[in-house]
Amino acid sequence: MSAETELAVVPPKETALTVFSTANGLDPWLQQVRTKVDEFNKVLPDLKTDKGRKAYASMAHQIAKSKNALEAVGKEISAKQKEIPKLIDAERKRVWDMLESWQKEVRKPLDDWQAAEDARVAKHSEAIYQIDEMAKFTDTPSSSEVARLIAELEALAIDKTWEEFLSEAAQVKDKILAKLRALHTERTQYEAEQAELNRLRLEKEAREKKDNEDRIAREAAEQATKAAEEKARLEREAEEQRVRDEKLAAEKRETDLKLAAAESERKAEQAKREKVESDQKAERDRLQAIEDQKKAVEQALLDEKTRADAAADEILRQAEAREADKAHQGKINRAALEAFIAGGMPEACAKQAVTLIAQRKIPSVTIAY
Repeated sequence: MSAETELAVVPPKETALTVFSTANGLDPWLQQVRTKVDEFNKVLPDLKTDKGRKAYASMAHQIAKSKNALEAVGKEISAKQKEIPKLIDAERKRVWDMLESWQKEVRKPLDDWQAAEDARVAKHSEAIYQIDEMAKFTDTPSSSEVARLIAELEALAIDKTWEEFLSEAAQVKDKILAKLRALHTERTQYEAEQAELNRLRLEKEAREKKDNEDRIAREAAEQATKAAEEKARLEREAEEQRVRDEKLAAEKRETDLKLAAAESERKAEQAKREKVESDQKAERDRLQAIEDQKKAVEQALLDEKTRADAAADEILRQAEAREADKAHQGKINRAALEAFIAGGMPEACAKQAVTLIAQRKIPSVTIAY
């Protein structure tokens, strides 16, 4: 198959929508491509030649063109189909809006009448509600407030302007007036009782206030008298104390002068004694320093002689110890020699044996000194 073989086959535009929207509708066109692919595979080009390799590339390219051509037709159909719902929705909205405007046009007189009727009924219902609310209070009202409400409600006309609500309005008005009048009687009596209680409370407070003021005045007078007496006593005691203090101060000044003179004389004598003692101590320290130096020299000489004598004594002791040890060893060696000889060993051999043992040249054999 040559590289120019055309595989890009697509359905006609007239039937394209039907073909793409039918399950497996493109199978005939796919089969055309498959047939040409099978024909190509029967006689495969030689990959060793440039022509053969180009034949493979050309066949793949022709399949790609068929793929792209079919995809392009499908996309075009899909795009046109997507525009159809938009056109339908636009027409639906246009028709809906037009018919709705006609519906409102026809219904408007009825709606206007109904709105007016609802407003009229609501107005009467609200007026009746307001009458009913006149007997409801958040806080307990005063009798004057209740009287004002009674007068306001009594002045309210219940006539033909209430239309079909005339009977209900009259009943509610009578009911609320009865409640308000009963409440007015109750609040009037309560306020009178409270006024009387308040009057009695004020009278009691006035009496208690006067009694308290009288008590305070009495206590103040007593306190003033006590204060005056206390002030006089304190002034008298203060004057007596001032006299005593002046006398004591004069005596103290005289005593202080005597003590100061004595102290001055004592300090002068003390200074003289300390000067003499200081001079004497300085002389003693000088003589003691000379004596200490002399004793230190004598002690150093004595220590050196003692050390030399001790060293000589140690040398002599060690020499005497060595001599004593040597004599002791000689005595034991002679005893061993005599034992060897007594045992029948010749004297020369016995001496040789003792010497070897003493020099530790015989294994496992020693002489205990």
